[in-house]
Amino acid sequence: MPGQRSRTGVWLVGARGSVATTVVAGTAALRAGLAGTAGCVTEQPDFPDAGLPALSDLVFGGHDVACTPLPKRAEQLVEAGVLPHGLPAGIQDDLAAADAEIRQAPLPDGATSQGDAVAAIRDDIVAFRERHGLARVVVVNVSSTEPVLASHPAHDSAAALRAALAAGEDVLPPSSLYALAAITAGCAHVDFTPSPGMRIPALRELAEEAGVPYAGNDGKTGETLLKATLGPMFAARGLRVRAWSGTNLLGGGDGETLADPAASASKEVSKQHVLGRTLGHPVEGEVHIDYVPALGDWKTAWDHVAFDGFLGVRMNLQFTWVGCDSALAAPLVIDLARLTARAHEREVSGPLGELGFFFKDPIGTDEHAVMAQYETLRAFASGLGDVGGDR
Repeated sequence: MPGQRSRTGVWLVGARGSVATTVVAGTAALRAGLAGTAGCVTEQPDFPDAGLPALSDLVFGGHDVACTPLPKRAEQLVEAGVLPHGLPAGIQDDLAAADAEIRQAPLPDGATSQGDAVAAIRDDIVAFRERHGLARVVVVNVSSTEPVLASHPAHDSAAALRAALAAGEDVLPPSSLYALAAITAGCAHVDFTPSPGMRIPALRELAEEAGVPYAGNDGKTGETLLKATLGPMFAARGLRVRAWSGTNLLGGGDGETLADPAASASKEVSKQHVLGRTLGHPVEGEVHIDYVPALGDWKTAWDHVAFDGFLGVRMNLQFTWVGCDSALAAPLVIDLARLTARAHEREVSGPLGELGFFFKDPIGTDEHAVMAQYETLRAFASGLGDVGGDR
């Protein structure tokens, strides 16, 4: 029945990280009436009839290599200014329940092949679904950014990938191991990172065969959100942008990961895609990412935009964006889990380009203008709630 809500699992990859902890704590706070819905797109007036799973029906679990329990992580985020003082005490049961469903990440080692690791991940997800009697589970990757992936023949087709894994070859990055496990468990998949994930052709083929939906990549939370908004403005007003350069200062685990040039390269690629697509022409300038440990979970972006006006008058725009990364990302993760679960329930499969509004480098669409993406999202959500609606 349209509008009927079922218990839905959200399996977080990187489940004890700052974003995942904020997702669990934020959902619990919303359920208990301890917080407002600022930042939650699906709680806005355009989405009441989409038939999304209720916040009260979301059940959390996940994988991580870290061992710090979620209640402790929540206290650490309070100290960092991410969560409000006193919140963890009011949601202890929710934090403890989610923490009890976090499993140690079964990554390959000398004794465990990638095929075995995928099977172990799948088994954990399936057991979680069965243990809680869940209608479905959405696997969401909120773990650390991976380096740009080198191509491999096993990536080209499902048959080639199956053969490589059966032979014990290591051909997939961790993000794609989780994507494959989601597929084999019959789960929807969301990649909130710029990691390869489901972008490997063989995995997309397998997802189509399994009839599961997937969305990604790289959550659009700060500087790139502004680019996707301001780029169409310049284009619509006929103001030619000559150069757009940016510097990003990051602390926390994300900043530490991106201090590695190999990891930051994939992030910089996803951040720059939006400009050429929204402006309609190449633009000079680069994005730089610097790790500043003292910033903690906060990030600062400074951008300089050089553009030409009427009669060739040269002008510029400069802006500074200062935000809390986890507080910006967490509500979007909740939105994506709810929308993707509903799409799966409505038997929508394949890449969910309609969710491009949430991503820097969206799968399944070439549209990057944020308001055009929003209109597509709104129409898609309306169709999910309409029993006679089509994708």
